[in-house]
Amino acid sequence: MLGAGFPPESLARGMTMSPDVIALDGGSTDSGPYYLGAATPKTTAAAVRRDLHLLVTAAAGADIPLIIGSCGTGGTDAGVDWVAALVAEILAAEGLNRRVARIYSEQRADDVVAHLDAGRVHPLPPHGALRVETVRECTHIVAMMGHEPIVAALTKGADIVLAGRATDTAVAAAVPLMRGMPAGPTWHAAKIVECGGQATTSPRSGGVIATVDGEGFCIEPLAPDAACTPSSVAAHMLYETTNPFQMREPDGTLDVRDAVYTALDSRVVRVEGSRFEVAAQYTNKLEGARITGYVTMSLSAIRDERITGVIEEWARSLRATVAGRVEQILELSPEQYQLDVRLYGHNAVLNELEPDTGVPREVMVMLLVQAEDQKTATAIAKIANPLMLHLPTSSMNYLPSLAFPTSPAETERGAAYEFVLNHVVDSPNPTSLFRIEMEESAHV
Repeated sequence: MLGAGFPPESLARGMTMSPDVIALDGGSTDSGPYYLGAATPKTTAAAVRRDLHLLVTAAAGADIPLIIGSCGTGGTDAGVDWVAALVAEILAAEGLNRRVARIYSEQRADDVVAHLDAGRVHPLPPHGALRVETVRECTHIVAMMGHEPIVAALTKGADIVLAGRATDTAVAAAVPLMRGMPAGPTWHAAKIVECGGQATTSPRSGGVIATVDGEGFCIEPLAPDAACTPSSVAAHMLYETTNPFQMREPDGTLDVRDAVYTALDSRVVRVEGSRFEVAAQYTNKLEGARITGYVTMSLSAIRDERITGVIEEWARSLRATVAGRVEQILELSPEQYQLDVRLYGHNAVLNELEPDTGVPREVMVMLLVQAEDQKTATAIAKIANPLMLHLPTSSMNYLPSLAFPTSPAETERGAAYEFVLNHVVDSPNPTSLFRIEMEESAHV
């Protein structure tokens, strides 16, 4: 991912192998709904600028396209503009003249409602039918593009394509499909390369290079001390898919049930037999996030076996006591806010599925309070403050002293978001939901 970093040596080696395109994604939904809902990037500008400088100058030196999808993490219009501004700085500093295409993927709520009213919006499991109110509650909505808008930008003469929300595979599939390569090998190759070194024996080593032809593709790591093996390449179809043999794209489904993975040597794998089935209806996935409230967090550390030995009982007492005091002081019922107690060191990750029920040596208690406004959330957390520090168990005849790792103990986290759109829209054509803007740098 753009901004995650890669060894410059891997890029340099890749450029000696005469590539036709450099492609990578700039974001995803992996880190939750905040980055889409707030239109804020996950990655810091310094890290993105560092990666972009290496990529922009390498692509310009070879006179090949650079394609980046899901700019700004969530793929919002603001994310595209943010990456475009960094690219403009680099082009100016290096005196490069490259045509930049911005592909915007944000959707107006009114347009989504129109699609909904026309029966063109369909839920993906486990969601049900979409409500108009849900659409209008979203702070940002994006449509996930396939390769076609990227191809359209390249056809217009773009040297650098900065796309909003896109499938990770679309950025890598665009140029091979544009050059007439078959869809099966192309989409399969794109799936394997989308996480770079993860399909190799050295996941943090950098990128890979895929060579697509009429019968299949070959894949090779860019780092000389890494290797692609049949198992490492085949295993990547398990990554982020509900079916290890099929993967849906906007225009159809990749099917790798008959794919054959062959090691050409100790580092390079050849794949043949992948197919692509074109869908009867072209669809674009919609993603949207809305604010669900405002969160304040408190942390408290416990290292007393008389508490850690009955930590679940203590946590139940904390919840009940906080709820009682909130009702007394703020006159709020439990339905008017959310109180989440997570016991790190005990079962915070797996909760009731945790198989190890032994007495933990220490527990970090995370209290998350969500309310309709920040002031209320913080007020509830402050009511919990003395309990997080001194709440005894039922067998204690004294007040224990626990530990706050921060002062103040309450941290206001701001707005909390949730994904509320997991739907597809029947698109009239592959580019109808997206807007392409071309600009040419004036630097020579």
